[in-house]
Amino acid sequence: MIRFLLAMIISLISMTATAKSIVVLGDSISAGYGIEVSQGWVTLLQQKLNEKGINYIIHNESISGDTTAGGLARIDRALTLHKPDVVIIELGANDGLRGLSPTLIKSNLAEIAHRAQKAGAKVLLLSMKIPPNYGKRYTDLFYNIYPQLAKETGVPYVPFIMEDVALSKDMMQADSLHPNAKGQPFIADKVWPQLLPLLK
Repeated sequence: MIRFLLAMIISLISMTATAKSIVVLGDSISAGYGIEVSQGWVTLLQQKLNEKGINYIIHNESISGDTTAGGLARIDRALTLHKPDVVIIELGANDGLRGLSPTLIKSNLAEIAHRAQKAGAKVLLLSMKIPPNYGKRYTDLFYNIYPQLAKETGVPYVPFIMEDVALSKDMMQADSLHPNAKGQPFIADKVWPQLLPLLK
């Protein structure tokens, strides 16, 4: 029995040592705001990888309230620490909620993606939308950041990751901004098919 346990431990250590790395650089949507971290879409994505026998470890470098400027300030450390093969960027919503310049938001996201690519990582961009507080023109300018950046850089992107969640009261928290535990699997399912090609 002891030998079996030792073999299992050695096997797990070996798998961890050889596993490739994914970094999620995001805000409260990825940090699991208002729910248990174990219920969040990032954890669910890790579970999918494990179930499929895909040897990647996800490092969740997401902070509630973070902006694209915050992500840009943190990306170098995350790249050095985790040496990721893939970087998933989920940022921008807090910039939009503050009415910051779409040009600045796009510039920050582009620089994050550039630094990740320079470090040898593939990049996946997750699109966000914001409430129409600042009018249709600003809202459209904000959302168009993501497909424009994807086209200009060749980085794949996932259309609004809360498309099937945001308008369902049953899947949203009381603030109407953050998904609850019921909404998390839908986000993971939205990201999964776009992530898979980057793991080959």
